[in-house]
Amino acid sequence: MLRKRRFARVEKTLGPLMTSTLRQQRKLYEAPEPPQGPATALVASYNIHKCVGVDGRFAPGRIMAVLREIDADLVALQEVDQRFGDRAGLLDLHAVERECGLRPVDVSGTRASHGWRGNLVLIRNGGVESVNQLALPGAEPRGALVVDLSLAGRKLRVIAAHLGLLRRSRASQIRALLAAADAPDGRPVLLMGDLNEWRLGPRSSLQALAPRFGPMNSSVASFPSRFPVWSLDRILTAPESLVARITVHDTALAHVASDHLPLKAQLHFSAEVAAEAPPAALAGSA
Repeated sequence: MLRKRRFARVEKTLGPLMTSTLRQQRKLYEAPEPPQGPATALVASYNIHKCVGVDGRFAPGRIMAVLREIDADLVALQEVDQRFGDRAGLLDLHAVERECGLRPVDVSGTRASHGWRGNLVLIRNGGVESVNQLALPGAEPRGALVVDLSLAGRKLRVIAAHLGLLRRSRASQIRALLAAADAPDGRPVLLMGDLNEWRLGPRSSLQALAPRFGPMNSSVASFPSRFPVWSLDRILTAPESLVARITVHDTALAHVASDHLPLKAQLHFSAEVAAEAPPAALAGSA
């Protein structure tokens, strides 16, 4: 809360500059569209702010409408559950599947929650092989989902995470994510979520990811959604060449539905990471 109040003060001061800043930062990751076909997929990461928009309204339907706009093959959501009490899920997942064609990757032992410590992965097509729920170290109850699946006919390890507000917590959390990034079969890794770090210099906690995911030298602003200037949300891949294009989802609805804008990326798989069909018992289930 303190951080977001500080952001609000800076936003008021820098407001006139933010639009041009966002325009410049978008260019850092924009590249020519890859050829469309079975070896491409659209993925997205979205902190939905517990379905509360910048107007203070609790409106899960707006979040679902943004998901329809994005029309991704795979989505990592953050803050999908209440923070306290029974941590009940805040979306109508049946409606999400019906209206958006996205089904949730199942998590276990969460009772009324949709996700794991607020994280949820949604997938359109493909087979889920395994799901691992990581409890990340730190002062806050943070977590990550590690999902092995097939997407666009390719094997992929997806790590969906929401890191802490404290830099020292993020440093230990990133070490845990790096340990989870090595799949026994060497499949590509997709790391996405709200990593709560906008810095890219030597003091950035993200620098520890560079040996595995490539140089941390570019970013796309996604927060706050009204005038995005901070790059809190990330989509990273290993190998780095898996990403063809990363942008924010910049629509009028997205600017009001949450305090974060969704981040989306076009993936372009190479032929050598083709997936076998998942066993029938595992396809589409955790």
